Amino acid sequence: MTAEYQVRGDVAVITLNNPPVNGLGYATRRGITDGLANALGDAAVKAIVITGAGKAFSGGADIKEFGSPKALAEPNLLSVILALEASTKPIVAAIHTVCMGGGLELALGCHYRVAAPGTNVALPEVKLGLIPGAGGTQRLPRVLGVETALNMIVSGEPVKSEMLASLPGQKLFDKMAASAETVVAEAIEFAQGVVAKGSEMPLVRNLPCKHPQGDAYFQFAKNMVAGMAKNFPAPVKCVETVQAATKLKFDDGMAEERRVFTALMFTPESAALRHIFMAERGASKIPDVADDTPKREIKLVGVIGAGTMGGGISMNFLNAGIPVKILEMKQEALDRGVATIRKNYEAQVKKGKLKQDKYDQRMSLLSTTLSYDDFKDCDLIIEAVFEEMGVKEQVFKKLDEVAKQGAILASNTSTLDVNKIASFTKRPQDVVGMHFFSPANVMKLLEVVRGEKTAKDVLATVMAIGKKIKKTAVVSGVCDGFIGNRMIEQYSRQAGFLLDEGATPQQVDKAIEKFGFAMGPFRMGDLAGNDIGWAIRKRRAVEQPDMKYSRTADKLCELGRFGQKTGAGWYDYKPGKRDAIPSELVNKMVEDHRKELGITPRKISDEEIVQRLVFALVNEGAHILEDGIASKAGDIDMVYLTGYGFPIWRGGPMHYASQVGLYNVASTMKRFAANPLDDGAFWEPAALIQKLAAEGKGF
Repeated sequence: MTAEYQVRGDVAVITLNNPPVNGLGYATRRGITDGLANALGDAAVKAIVITGAGKAFSGGADIKEFGSPKALAEPNLLSVILALEASTKPIVAAIHTVCMGGGLELALGCHYRVAAPGTNVALPEVKLGLIPGAGGTQRLPRVLGVETALNMIVSGEPVKSEMLASLPGQKLFDKMAASAETVVAEAIEFAQGVVAKGSEMPLVRNLPCKHPQGDAYFQFAKNMVAGMAKNFPAPVKCVETVQAATKLKFDDGMAEERRVFTALMFTPESAALRHIFMAERGASKIPDVADDTPKREIKLVGVIGAGTMGGGISMNFLNAGIPVKILEMKQEALDRGVATIRKNYEAQVKKGKLKQDKYDQRMSLLSTTLSYDDFKDCDLIIEAVFEEMGVKEQVFKKLDEVAKQGAILASNTSTLDVNKIASFTKRPQDVVGMHFFSPANVMKLLEVVRGEKTAKDVLATVMAIGKKIKKTAVVSGVCDGFIGNRMIEQYSRQAGFLLDEGATPQQVDKAIEKFGFAMGPFRMGDLAGNDIGWAIRKRRAVEQPDMKYSRTADKLCELGRFGQKTGAGWYDYKPGKRDAIPSELVNKMVEDHRKELGITPRKISDEEIVQRLVFALVNEGAHILEDGIASKAGDIDMVYLTGYGFPIWRGGPMHYASQVGLYNVASTMKRFAANPLDDGAFWEPAALIQKLAAEGKGF
């Protein structure tokens, strides 16, 4: 059973025990109602206390049951709460550590609540594109007042129990306990006091619910929320459902909450957010590496290179309280790198985002060196040197000589072969790719590249350290470009073909930005540097001479237009500004190029632009799954959501394709394959897409 029942004196204690956060799964809900029935049927029991074992009162719904019949099976959470309210004996919730979502709604169904300080209290459903669905929008405003409750429901952020207890007029907590350790004993004592006084059983549902400004306040709240959450329907629905609590009888308000909750459950935005929630948790699970794989200790990190990348990588570890030693060949390069790190932190101090003592502490963890010998104590060494195999070879041969046994040797390469890099050492089992995205101290994504010989404990350690430095770590196998850059190449190729056929860079960028991307392919090229893609295409010309590209990007680079860093790329830029100004010169260059090829430009719709760019990602993503480079579609989505600006409310390219329907995706690809100016062979739908489409399934 995931809820335990015991009697202490004249008080029955029901303890939720479903680790890690006492999720309210079917067995737990049954345990609560069975315990309640036992208590009500025992004449010796005068009152009931409900609490949670371990490190939580309850974190709400059991995510293991999401989407399964068990999630809705009776008694559902609404039925459990009705049973608590109908109890003829007083019920006290003993709340501690975590009280969120359905856990908070459960507590609001009890007659009294005793809380430990330091408890995180929240209704986080909005983060899954939903509203609270078991009375949260109707009961919380009654105990905290409309404004505080609405802020909590719309943000989904946790608030500490002592902060809520200090609010004037709050009725959420009847007593604050001394600590999480004593909360159950204090709740039992409180329940005995209620019995001694004559067992009053107040219900939250009977409390009044009003806002002094009424509709005017809700209109203001709606406007604020709509402006901030334009692509998500749930936040505005939170406002409307709390407004219903102030206007309708309690049961009618509950019916309205249920109606809205159910409708939101079927929106694509909620499906996307729930998918992301599961995919983020799933990314840390590697099929053949058990959760209990022993991890190596990382007490000191070495970083080779003090440039933009090396500095950004170092900051991640300093922020997490891990000492870093940076190596450079020249003292001035070191000084420059450390000065940039300082400047970044000082900017945060100025904005009030970082306290001075924290800044001092982080800088004290940083040391520098000009000699590889100083890396002999490092547990993890990451190189961020020039992206060229000869350079990597020198670095890894040197590391092989100086690094201690068991040190992890990582490469920040974005495209090079990690197996080849590992072969430069006598310890390929200790070599792994750690591909950070620029700026490395800001971007959430970390591609962890698993070589053929990378040891399982190395992988487990790097995934754990990724979590510690607050990155979303996703495992990729070895191939050219790994997951993210291998897919973006197909996306960029399509962008080039669209120019050949009649689109302008602005039209392509605008269409994909309207779809929700943070930045279109041409603005992205200008930001990253068009010369980077140029170098890759030159390498491709040697390695894969049959790979077809539009020549427009090479012509742009031949004009020296590398992007923002040269003040001109696909767009023109004014000194010191990042605004992309459409360029007459580029548009003329594209037109002349079409004439050379004898292409008559055609009008291309925004819909075609979006489909060609996004489905190019999807088809390549499917090949990546077939090749075993990624172990699941959710990992590919996490790469695109955290590293490439794919719109969150669409859930990532693979999830989006499943929403559109893979049958539709495959038919569209076949249509593109018939375009003589495109790459017909590329548009042959991946075997995986054809198989899933035939079975009527998604990724």
